This record gives sequence, structure tokens and C-alpha cells, in this order.
Amino acid sequence: MMPFPGDFLDRLDCPVYFMPMAKRDTRSEIVKIGTDLISRNGYNATGIDAVLREAGIPKGSFYHYFKSKEEFGLAVIDHFAERYDQRLETFLADEEVTPLNRIRNYLESGLVRLEQNLCTRGCLVGNLGQELADSNERFRSRLDQIFTSWKERFAACLVEAQAAGELSGEVDPQVLACFILSGWEGAILRAKVMKSPQPIRGFIQILFETVLRSQQ
Repeated sequence: MMPFPGDFLDRLDCPVYFMPMAKRDTRSEIVKIGTDLISRNGYNATGIDAVLREAGIPKGSFYHYFKSKEEFGLAVIDHFAERYDQRLETFLADEEVTPLNRIRNYLESGLVRLEQNLCTRGCLVGNLGQELADSNERFRSRLDQIFTSWKERFAACLVEAQAAGELSGEVDPQVLACFILSGWEGAILRAKVMKSPQPIRGFIQILFETVLRSQQ
């Protein structure tokens, strides 16, 4: 028998380290998959079984993390709202761009995303508001809070536009922010129904050629 090389025997005496396997965040995975399915199919048409089947998770695991489908739905809303708030922060707090151009960049980026999705998904919060506001008070209240927080982000940007001389000081930023948000959500809904980005293009054009332009 051939002797083992010395360095091989030395390596046997060295400690061996194993990298720990990453722990699976099952709850987050369920919420992410649920967000995708509900965005495509709506809340009522999305069954728990479909979510768990796509996640490869047994049904018992679902009720370990969520007491009910309603609790799951609220978690999906919060997950979407958190990601969307980061998106708003990226655009509306960008100090390298003038305030009104921040709003334009945000809206035009939304137009690109909708075109990429072939006008099929729209805004999850808007979709769920259409579907659930009349039938579930917990959903309605949470969705209203999210819309209000978005309006406040627009209002803060408009206040900056006033300070920068882009926007007349006579206009109420809160009222104008509400108008922009309502018009935007309505344009998204129309784009979904028409399967065309034209309502969004039209909204952006009119907003900056008349509503905001007249204030400069």
C-alpha cells in the first residue's frame, strides 16, 4: 500500500467548518406568493390552496402563521404597501431632481411598468379597494390609511415645489395631492379596462400641460 502524503495527514488534523444552511422564511414566502397571485387574480378568486401549492408548503403551515385568510390578506396589503412606499421614497425624495419633475418621473415610471405588464395588474391597493371596500371594514380602513400616506408624500413634494418657486403658493398642496392621486388611480383602472396605456399617457400630459403648468 502506498503511504499517504504528509500534507494529506496534516489536513486530517485540521478542523472542518460547515456553512450553516440559510433558514427558510416561510411566512415571507407565503406573503410574497400571495401578493403575486392576488395582484393577478384578486383576493376572492385566490384560494389558500393555490398559494400553498405554489409555495410547496403544507396547509397546516399556513394556519401556523395566519389565523385566517383575512389576516393573510392584510399581511399581503402591508407587504405591498411597504415595497411601494420605498418606491415613492426613491422618486419623490430625490433631491437631485426638482420637485415637479420628481412627480413626473414617478408617473412615467409607472407608465413603463404598466406597459411591461400589458395593462393587466394595475395597483394592488386600488384593485383591492374596488373589490373589498364595500364588504370588509378592516380591509377598507387599511387601504384608506395607505392611500392617505401616499397622498401625504405627494403633498410634501408639492410643498417643496412651492418653496422652489415651481408652484404657486395659493394652491392647497393637500387638495392638489388628492387630485393627483385620484386621477392616477383612475387612469390605471381605465388602462386595465381598455388594455391600453393611453389613459395614463393622457393623464400625465394634461396634468403637466394644464394643472401644474398653470401654477408655475
